[in-house]
Amino acid sequence: MSSLLQILLIVLDLVWWIVIAHVIMSWLINFNVLNGNQPLVWQIWTGLNRLLEPIYGPIRRILPDMGGLDLSPIIVIIAIYAIRIVLLNNAAVFL
Repeated sequence: MSSLLQILLIVLDLVWWIVIAHVIMSWLINFNVLNGNQPLVWQIWTGLNRLLEPIYGPIRRILPDMGGLDLSPIIVIIAIYAIRIVLLNNAAVFL
């Protein structure tokens, strides 16, 4: 069962890196470092948006409107860390 714990931790790490990549890419596009009209940039951006919208969507509906500020990635990162802590503290269940 410890392999199940390791798989869950790897999935959480992967989601964490995808969220970080999405945040950094959004900054680069907003500050005109990356051109959103380039095909490769556009494909990566839409792919990340399609991956993360099912996670961000419910959080965005709960959070109040903050204007142009999107706090859903921060909530997702905090949730990933919370889930990771719960899994590691209950690792004896998986052994």
